Parts: sequence; structure tokens; C-alpha cells
Amino acid sequence: MRAGLWKGARRQAALCAVLVLAGCGGFGRPSAQECMERAMYFESNRSSRDGMIAVGHVVMNRVRSGDYPGSVCGVVAQRNQFAPGVMSRRMDPRQAGLVREAARSVLRGERHPLVGNAQFFHAASYRAGYNNMHYVVTTGGNAFYERRPPALVTRPVPPPPLEGITRR
Repeated sequence: MRAGLWKGARRQAALCAVLVLAGCGGFGRPSAQECMERAMYFESNRSSRDGMIAVGHVVMNRVRSGDYPGSVCGVVAQRNQFAPGVMSRRMDPRQAGLVREAARSVLRGERHPLVGNAQFFHAASYRAGYNNMHYVVTTGGNAFYERRPPALVTRPVPPPPLEGITRR
């Protein structure tokens, strides 16, 4: 009897682990931690911790702004704002440790030293034709920017990628 219960518990734990890695959170709605991990994982190209922290900083700026949903999951799941399938695609479990740590750190208050008030980013290789984009940093494969009136834009082109940003 005991062996059967243990086997069932192991099977249930394995199922829960698969659901968490798939982004379903197991049961109910995903947590802020899971949503932040998904934004970082799918938007930073998993290229660097620095890039993940910058993405997380933008998510938190949007949560605070009043112009976007007031929760991490609300911001990340908002239609046409982040990578297609950000809330449903499968994440590679080999990246889980780094992504989990970076997400936890942002949720506890860490911010990228150069993102400031930026609420937007796009792939660093993309060149937008808008004249209201003030770029603040390029890292993790993305160019981060604030929207400003055209007369106040001082950096109309993304700055070169950063190298060597260290953890605070």
C-alpha cells in the first residue's frame, strides 16, 4: 500500500514539474514569478542576465505606470505587447535556473542601471522610423527606449550593446 501511494505521489510531482516548465503553473493562474520568467525567457533571447534584468525592469515600469495592467501577469499577457506565445510556449528547462534567479531578483527590487523609466524595447537589429524614441541602452539583443516628444529626443538611434554590466 505504501509503495503504491509513494509511486502515485512521485507521478503527481513529475506531472506538476512538467506543467510548471510548460508555463501552466500547475494549477490555476500563473504567479508573478512565472510570468516574469516567461517575459525574460522569450524576450531577452536568454543571451545574458543583463538583458533579462532589463526586460524585467521594463515590465515593472509598465506595472507602475497606470497605462498598462497593474500586475506582472497582466502586463506580460497583454495582447500584442510581448513575443507571440509568451504565456503558452514551452521553455527549455536547461535555462530555468538563470531565468528563475533573474526574475526573483527583479521582483525583489533589482533594476537595470540604465533602463530608467523606459517602457519599451525592440530587437536591437530593428530600425524604427519613428521620431519619438529616446534610446537608453542596448543589451540582451534588445534596444530599450522611452517615448518622448520629438523635440526632446536626444538619442534617435539605439546605443551600441553594453558589455560587462555587472550585478549590483
